[in-house]
Amino acid sequence: MSSEAKNLFNIIILGVSFMFIFTAFQTCGNIAQTVIMNLNNTDFHGSGYTSMSIIYGVFSASNLISPSVVAIVGPQLCMVVGGMFFSLYIAVFIQPATWAFYTASVFIGIAAAVLWTAQGNCLTVNSDENTIGRNSGVFWALLQFSLFFGNLYIYFAWQGKTHISESDRRTVFIALTVISLVGTVLFFLIRKQEDTKAPGDDDSTNEILEESSSARNKMMRAVAAFKKSIMLSFTKEMLLLSVTTAYTGLVLTFFSGVYGTCIGAVNRFGSEEKSLIGLSGIFIGVGEILGGGVFGLLSKKNRSGRNPVVMLGIFVHFIAFYLIFFNMPNDAPIAPMEGTDQVAYMVPSKEVAMLCSFLLGLGDSCFNTQLLSILGFLYSEDSAPAFAIFKFVQSICAAVAYFYSNYFLLQWQLLIMVIVGFFGTMTFFTVEWGAAAALAARGSDYSSI
Repeated sequence: MSSEAKNLFNIIILGVSFMFIFTAFQTCGNIAQTVIMNLNNTDFHGSGYTSMSIIYGVFSASNLISPSVVAIVGPQLCMVVGGMFFSLYIAVFIQPATWAFYTASVFIGIAAAVLWTAQGNCLTVNSDENTIGRNSGVFWALLQFSLFFGNLYIYFAWQGKTHISESDRRTVFIALTVISLVGTVLFFLIRKQEDTKAPGDDDSTNEILEESSSARNKMMRAVAAFKKSIMLSFTKEMLLLSVTTAYTGLVLTFFSGVYGTCIGAVNRFGSEEKSLIGLSGIFIGVGEILGGGVFGLLSKKNRSGRNPVVMLGIFVHFIAFYLIFFNMPNDAPIAPMEGTDQVAYMVPSKEVAMLCSFLLGLGDSCFNTQLLSILGFLYSEDSAPAFAIFKFVQSICAAVAYFYSNYFLLQWQLLIMVIVGFFGTMTFFTVEWGAAAALAARGSDYSSI
């Protein structure tokens, strides 16, 4: 197998593994608050929003050390261990207990930081300047199939149900736990890159030196990775991209947890309100997959760089926010178990709600594929620290958004995303223009990025 074919194979396995794990986790996140509200066990006092806030808060803090962990343990083993903790969190819902729920939230936050840093490292190691756009799109499209399969099951399984029984809950979460474990096992299929040696290096001498100083070298790499993360976080490009990344964190919270809860709380949708949560997830997934395919796989034909894709993303999101504002009751995110009978500026429409789900997914894929691409391009030599900073900013903003989702009405949540999205788009444009200028100075083709 040629080197390029091996790299593409690794990217596909990486994407399929994440697809299985996040089929389980994202479906879990989409229905968690609804399931918790339908629990008959009065001893359980957990909140899906609070759990996700803990996860992303711990996630953000753990990104400070995740490059060091990846440097010591290696990306493949990090992803395997991370996948196991994701499976553990999902399994908690089989028989929920408040202490186990929040404890698992802490552990999955740590595991997620290591998992995503290792993913960024694996993506970059298996890409070069000419393939990073394609590989980012392949990975993102495969990952977003996770929104399709799990939510398709929820749609059919919960069709016509206004209450989620204990049997329904256990069946769903046992299946999701198994799916997550399958994705974890698939990480073992990723083929390791051959070590590169400088000309004139002697293999036997290298082996002896590596064995004698292995522990010291790992510790030095860990310290170097931590220092590099701190240094990179204060560079102009990373600070500007952090505003864009912050926006993706807010949007992630909204479409993966808040919007599904809003749909499930609208009593005007009748007996379909619970199954529509799954259908919404499907339409988000379709938008994500379409965006990953068009803007990732076909990136070689895009001779205008990344900015037009990001511009499309913010335009699509603004349309979605406007329609959601008119279609969804203002108290939907914080409605009680009985739901809400309020009406916004129009009678709630299922068709408009599903259109907004599609637009949310499409716009999110525009931002994330281009962020993955530009990070892999700008920091090809420092991929683990760069992706750790990316996930640090994204997750801390997601944590903040999940926290205020317990209290803020829908209109304020939408307004926050509009403001941050506008400035995030402007800062991305600035970094992309700098990248284009750097390529022009090197005499490279702008369309190659």
